[in-house]
Amino acid sequence: MSADTGSYAAVYAAAQSDPAGFWGELAEQIRWTRRWDTVLDDSAKPFYRWFTGGELNTCYNCVDRHVDEGRGDQPALVYDSPLAGAQRTWTYRELRDVVARVAGVLRGMGVAKGDTVVIYMPMVAEAAIAMLACARIGAVHSVVFGGFAAPELAKRVLDAKPKLVMSASCGLLPGKTVPYKPLLDEALKIANAANTPCLILQREQQRCELIPGRDHDWSAAVAQAQPADCVTLKATDPLYVIYTSGTTGVPKGVVRDNGGHAVALKWSMDAIFGMKPGDAFWAASDVGWVVGHSYIVYGPLLQGCTTILYEGKPVGTPDAAAFWRVIADHHVKALFTAPTAFRAIKKEDPKGEGVKRYDLSGFKYLFLAGERSVPDDIEYAKRILGVPVIDNWWQTELGWPAISNFAGIELLPVKPGSATKAVPGFELEYVDEEGHPQPDGEIGNLVIKLPMPPGTLYTLWHNNERFEKSYLARYPGYYLSGDAGMRDRDGYCSVMTRIDDIINVAGHRLSTGQMEQVLAAHPDVAEGAVVGVADALKGQVPLGLVVLKLGVTKPEADICKELVARVRNEIGPVADFKSVKVVKRLPKTRSGKVLRVTIRTLADGVEVKVPATIEDATVLPEITAALTALGYPRHAG
Repeated sequence: MSADTGSYAAVYAAAQSDPAGFWGELAEQIRWTRRWDTVLDDSAKPFYRWFTGGELNTCYNCVDRHVDEGRGDQPALVYDSPLAGAQRTWTYRELRDVVARVAGVLRGMGVAKGDTVVIYMPMVAEAAIAMLACARIGAVHSVVFGGFAAPELAKRVLDAKPKLVMSASCGLLPGKTVPYKPLLDEALKIANAANTPCLILQREQQRCELIPGRDHDWSAAVAQAQPADCVTLKATDPLYVIYTSGTTGVPKGVVRDNGGHAVALKWSMDAIFGMKPGDAFWAASDVGWVVGHSYIVYGPLLQGCTTILYEGKPVGTPDAAAFWRVIADHHVKALFTAPTAFRAIKKEDPKGEGVKRYDLSGFKYLFLAGERSVPDDIEYAKRILGVPVIDNWWQTELGWPAISNFAGIELLPVKPGSATKAVPGFELEYVDEEGHPQPDGEIGNLVIKLPMPPGTLYTLWHNNERFEKSYLARYPGYYLSGDAGMRDRDGYCSVMTRIDDIINVAGHRLSTGQMEQVLAAHPDVAEGAVVGVADALKGQVPLGLVVLKLGVTKPEADICKELVARVRNEIGPVADFKSVKVVKRLPKTRSGKVLRVTIRTLADGVEVKVPATIEDATVLPEITAALTALGYPRHAG
């Protein structure tokens, strides 16, 4: 079914009433070497599989196909790095040739179909090329965010057991380089895998020493390699493993297949993002995160778009207009980024003056995901850009949006704070602790009815038991998202917070996300976080931390009084919101998510293990000082 056929309601109804027919028709847009036998295979519930019997190659569909179909001279991949002071564009033909040669290197180093390859790289074009090269020969790649600490990298190496590691000498941050090789060497030692062969990209900003016999120079190896052809893979063969944090401290390896992934990602580019072949699409993320997998590499290339790979920041490279420069330079039609990026821009450029320096006439859509978009985020972005701002919700496990608006089907009215409606193929429900559906407007745990559509996880890497226990056991027949929210009477879905962030204040279940929304609406606040902390009398009470916009001169104490009053007026005295403090910055992950659990743990006086994903650990003493000023931790006595 084409994305521009019918209304959202009609497309959603078609997907729900006849999933096999709906996805089977969309699968015709993919080039298969063998047609599938069964669209939806439910013979081994709850391990549903899509397009069993079908055969294809994802790299062929991303790259070679476009050359074979006469579009080889179209730009495919644009690398833009203000940190390195470099830009380069690859056409589809050039991308095919370099991917084939890198695939030849892998093959020459003994990597075969079904082997795993860990990719530990910065935001350089070679990272995307490495992923496609693995897909070309049927190797299963596992990308680890560049610069991850050695112990965390070691955990992923232990689980993935790679035949090869692909890495680089360094990564770049504003004003400094981050040496990768020492981290890689230490991780391999921790994992008892010190002899694992490594292919190392030497960057001119900082080169590294190679270990003779184990490490191989990327450029030299590619120059000597023979190109490798695409191999035929089953639709149900794994394409990649991506690790997400586990509650036990052991990361969970989410597995994505080849067939369902290709079908879903290609369609999402059209239906959700409104992108046609030849359009320029930019996901301002990192290849280490799922957004980078889906919407820097695979989604745009499956659709025949030009994809932008950006090594830089929303601010500071060089200023708060960095994003607008990239959009103008590369004629970007749609940008997909995280709300935290816009909060950083809003803090430095509250009036959006930087937009006026660039021609954004070809820019049509802004998409936000990765963390909840509060109404103030939406309104700011819409005001300075003048384009539709489309919030969407999904997870590493899902691989593509499950709640969104639809640039390619029908743009529905926006309700700021809601990610809009369920994406066709996803049947959502909000339930209470016992699994009973919640009425409209009531907070519940977000679950998704099985089977989920193509492109979602079908198990964890070599761990079916943990897959069932983590996601399926609590509510049989449903996937547990771990998030909580509500649906209104118009069918609009909101994801308010993690289930763990629903707090119980004197018997009342309240969402910290709703309180954050109130804080962010204050004209002086750039962003905020609310957590539930232990209280001897009421069980839990909310505590807020806020970052102010630049240039605010009003006394902080007055702002905090206004924030308390706003929460009291908009949510009610039942929220018992009394503690709020201004801080210079919030603790965040490298992908921009606020580390609320860390804030809560500090406030409760529990020893904090510094998260491996934290962007800058030096923020923690600042947060501790702010909590101390509010009287936390408060131990029951």
